[in-house]
Amino acid sequence: MAAMTLDPANPFARPSSLPYQLTPWADVRAEHYLPAVEAGMERRLAELQAIADDQEPVTVANVIEAWERSGQLLGRALGAFWTVQPADTTDELDAIDAEISPKLARFGDAIYQNLALYERVVQLDERVRHGAVEADAAARYWLERRLRDFVRAGVGLPEAEQARLRELNARLAELTSAFGRAALAGSNAAAVLVSDEAELAGVSESTRAGARSAAQSRGLTGWLLELDSCTPQGVLSEAADRGLRQRVHAAAVSRGWSGEHDTRTLLVEITRLRAERARLLGYPHHAEYVAADACAKTSDAVRAMLGRLVPAAVRNARAEAAELQQLQDEPLQPWDWEYRAEQLKARRYSFDSGLLRPYLELERVLHEGVFAAATALFGITFAERDDLAGYNDEVRVFEVFDADGTGLGLFLADYYTRSGKQGGAWMNNIVDQNHLLGQPPVVVNNLNIAKPPAGQPTLLTWEEVNTLFHEFGHALHGLLSDVRYGSQSGTATPRDFVEFPSQVNEMWSLDPALLRRYAVHHETGEPIPAEWIENLRAAEVFNQGWATTEMLAASLLDQAWHSTPIDDLPAEPDEVAAFEAAALAAAGVDYPLAPTRYRSTYFKHIFEGGYSAGYYSYLWSEVLDADTGAWFLGNGGLTRANGERYRERLLARGGSIEAMDAYRDFRGADPEIAHLLRRRGLDG
Repeated sequence: MAAMTLDPANPFARPSSLPYQLTPWADVRAEHYLPAVEAGMERRLAELQAIADDQEPVTVANVIEAWERSGQLLGRALGAFWTVQPADTTDELDAIDAEISPKLARFGDAIYQNLALYERVVQLDERVRHGAVEADAAARYWLERRLRDFVRAGVGLPEAEQARLRELNARLAELTSAFGRAALAGSNAAAVLVSDEAELAGVSESTRAGARSAAQSRGLTGWLLELDSCTPQGVLSEAADRGLRQRVHAAAVSRGWSGEHDTRTLLVEITRLRAERARLLGYPHHAEYVAADACAKTSDAVRAMLGRLVPAAVRNARAEAAELQQLQDEPLQPWDWEYRAEQLKARRYSFDSGLLRPYLELERVLHEGVFAAATALFGITFAERDDLAGYNDEVRVFEVFDADGTGLGLFLADYYTRSGKQGGAWMNNIVDQNHLLGQPPVVVNNLNIAKPPAGQPTLLTWEEVNTLFHEFGHALHGLLSDVRYGSQSGTATPRDFVEFPSQVNEMWSLDPALLRRYAVHHETGEPIPAEWIENLRAAEVFNQGWATTEMLAASLLDQAWHSTPIDDLPAEPDEVAAFEAAALAAAGVDYPLAPTRYRSTYFKHIFEGGYSAGYYSYLWSEVLDADTGAWFLGNGGLTRANGERYRERLLARGGSIEAMDAYRDFRGADPEIAHLLRRRGLDG
């Protein structure tokens, strides 16, 4: 690693002087990241070793607070790097990612396999439990979580097994980083080029404009339909040309199966090494290792929840298919589903996405919808800061103010797709809120909306509106955090809880009063017709058999990869397809007309991101979400009183308390799955 001294000219060498310690992106160049990360790792190891070597009696100050004060340089560098690399990457940034990923894995092992450091934490825990040291609830929970982290990192293993664990972690870091880069490159390469505009019959002008811009950005002639990260493709709901629909679907599901962007070798090794690591740590498989540290607690509980949904979901999907088949003479195929479903929705609910889109202009949805809901609930307001820059010219910076006018933090919005940006939508923190160091939050939302030509408005699909609300729910979790320790800030909760606040925030997209504010025709100023609002709400249960089946398929495929004994996992790339097919069949979700939301070869959530054996989290969290939605509606909906209770008892606590304890304190009871079944039309 680099020496602990860092070139003073490196912008990460000192805290940012910008408001809220926003990264000074104008000063940051690619060559600054690696030296700062390496120096930051070495410095933090020294700071933690000082805690381990301290001969003074253990206290909250010299263990917990000293730990939390450590790593500021590393936090600044990684907060910036993990923001820009997935959103605006280059070959140079990808190379840095490949280099630092295994180093960070070794760094983590060096912390959590440090026996002397572990013993200091144990000593403090014992003194707190015996009343010799006073500690508040957040500090006690910090000790509980940290001790669990040490054990789960193998602190008690013999040296030979610890050494093997370090090898596994470093190799897995290399492989998952490589999978992410290969999947992104494969998705970019699979984009569908359309040369004849006649093939785009039915495709909206907004989608066409975005596709033309995408083609031009790559020096191509025509219209380039870039792929969404998942199997379903938004353009399939518009395209009347069946041949084009088939091409797009084929491009989506064939990613990663062959050629230079083949990811099968990577995912095979990833799953086998995860299985070995779990067994080394005393777990039967990786899925059990993950569930033990989540709200679910066991993988049996995960499978039981998913299994309860499967029969009704598949039954409903088959019934939906029968209705869609009546709309065409040819046998229904996966690439027909979204197009025919859109037609059926239009007939049944007078719901026409093409007619709706002019009412969903990005600026108005953002200010009069997303921000307005947050103001109504929490009293917070937003002011764009044109004087503050992001990592790309398309990034916008908003200052967030609390109800009393004090500055709360910064919100960065990066909404448009580009070739260096990974697919999907996400939120991350640049600065974690904490009172110990007096740091307010700085959070980022990323979406992948096609950018229209200059001067034209950005018109959203209804799905994109929901995604905007969803990701801002994550942002609220970070912005409204009110904790002492940065490691407990905002979204630092179990994986199967973290999606809960984001899903709750989606409900406000359908609030009738809010809809009338933000759904206004961008040319005429006409508000959305009242009957459309009712139809939108009624259409929420439409097509839920298909939607639930494809989500369940991905969740159960994830569980299969991570709960299968190592001897039964694929050992060669050619075995991946058979394993995938067998897993879906065994789970009862091998319904060809509702293919899994992610096939293995482009399932970045589980083979690159932090959702390995945890993709079920979306449905698990939706149980909490649906239950909370029922509470909000039963108590008056979008009100300050409801928002303050939700903020104070749940969002503000971040990860400073057991997640389900916070939920019960807010809700007053355990969640009921009946609300989810009713929402998805699975209770019949």
